[in-house]
Amino acid sequence: MENWNPQPLDPGLIQLHRRGTGKPLVMIHCLGQSHRMWDVLDPLMDQNELIGYSLPGHPGTPLPGHQYGVPELTEQLHQVALREGLTKFHLIGISLGGSIAQHFAGTYPEMVDKLVLMDCSPRYDEESRAMWPKRAAVARTEGVTALIPTLLQIFFTEGSRNENGPNVRHVRETFEACENEGYALACEALATLDAREQTKKITAETLIMLGSAERQSFKDAAAWMNETIPGSKVVEVPVAGHASVRERPEFVVEQLRAFLD
Repeated sequence: MENWNPQPLDPGLIQLHRRGTGKPLVMIHCLGQSHRMWDVLDPLMDQNELIGYSLPGHPGTPLPGHQYGVPELTEQLHQVALREGLTKFHLIGISLGGSIAQHFAGTYPEMVDKLVLMDCSPRYDEESRAMWPKRAAVARTEGVTALIPTLLQIFFTEGSRNENGPNVRHVRETFEACENEGYALACEALATLDAREQTKKITAETLIMLGSAERQSFKDAAAWMNETIPGSKVVEVPVAGHASVRERPEFVVEQLRAFLD
């Protein structure tokens, strides 16, 4: 990407939201959402301390004021974890959050107990890598709201969109609240993403999850991660799109309860 100039991210910008008791589970949300994306996992509070945070420029966290990539997001999380006394924890991420999670787990394998990668990729194909700067430009010129109709088609199946239940509404409202520049900067981070070498260094027991209606490129990525991460397994979330944890939370909670036990 032209004029790419990533800089370190300030860990002081990040506020952790912690609830529940048990083994810590750090949760990283997707592009355009916030730490509240994971509220649907609250049933796990009886066995895990749920720890969420909002990524830079997303609702709840200030804009960083400069470009950054996934390596900078990994290092920011590392510094926050050390600050908070989190030396070993379970880690889950979805979409952008999943890309950060696998990069982190390969960079700091000693800190990750069990790993859950949802609807994500270690590197986007060339078509997608070319798309991200265009989406960033739309966010800056027309606003994130101009992207919402397309995003909802990706995030949810048609049945869920027509039903327009609380999880669909939550995702839409969070997109509406996301700062345009915050969204654009995260798009640029995804355009430059390449966590393949870090994925090869993952040692944590790993669960790979994705919606059954996910796009083929993500299914291909899940297959590659499954082949690359020793002992990993893939679970499809039935009748779900890209926001699988929000579309079928009961199924996801059931899978996580068994895996993280």
